[in-house]
Amino acid sequence: MAPSWRPLPSRLREDFRYCREIARQHGENFPVASLLAPWRIRPYLFAIYAFARTADDFADLPGREENERLMLLDDWSRRLQGAEAGRGDHPIFRALAHVMAETGLPAAPLHHLLTAFRMDVTEKRYDTHAQLEEYCRYSANPVGRIVLHLAGEAHAAGDGRRDPKLAWSDDLCTALQLVNHWQDLGLDAAHGRPLYLPREVMERFGVTEEMIVQRRFSAGVAEMMMSLVEGTRDYFQRGEPLLTAVGRPLRLELGLTWEAGMELLRMIEAQGGDTLRRRPRLSRPQWLGALWRAGSRAVS
Repeated sequence: MAPSWRPLPSRLREDFRYCREIARQHGENFPVASLLAPWRIRPYLFAIYAFARTADDFADLPGREENERLMLLDDWSRRLQGAEAGRGDHPIFRALAHVMAETGLPAAPLHHLLTAFRMDVTEKRYDTHAQLEEYCRYSANPVGRIVLHLAGEAHAAGDGRRDPKLAWSDDLCTALQLVNHWQDLGLDAAHGRPLYLPREVMERFGVTEEMIVQRRFSAGVAEMMMSLVEGTRDYFQRGEPLLTAVGRPLRLELGLTWEAGMELLRMIEAQGGDTLRRRPRLSRPQWLGALWRAGSRAVS
């Protein structure tokens, strides 16, 4: 089904406004590039973001037992099933029901996001890089597939092995998830969040979990981070063909996302890999530089 661009029904305008406010309240977390997405899909992106942001908050609720957080996520899953059937019982799910009905967006990527949030509750450590990649398959890759679907570039439930756009999108989204983990390494450890460093990688460089939790930077940590940065750059490079494979309305958004992620990798390298004691964050000039590079690519 091709996405529909009919005006939002008046009965749903308040629901979509509710979703937009959630995005505005979490401005730092809402992808900056999404504000550059084709204007017609922005209301739909706000609905997707509100769904995911609220579920993420459930998974990260302080002072709540694990089973309480899982129960909230289970309820979110039940409501999503209702939205699939056109029975939204909440502003977010009434908006989602409309998005799915109008665009043919399958619910599978949204359910995959909920799987990732459940993993955030139950999986505090990862033994192998393959396990971390599997987490990214649920936590990040669905977002790219949803955006491509809403923009009319690819079907979100398609097979990435047969559709190169989906395969490139998966690589780009995995790269973005990984660079976010490396950027937040010190903060995640300090706040008791899951440790996304695979044990096999830490062991290779003589790094212990205690060193990460206590934010003790060392030569081993530096070598490990440089290796992880290089591996993450490979994902970005594999996803780069997507930037010119999509139509121009979407090129600027994806281009800025790619440029910002690569700039963060360069910052981590410039810090010698030390994100335990200092979280890299793009400055305004760096964002403007990334936007200029993305714009130059978009019109080429």
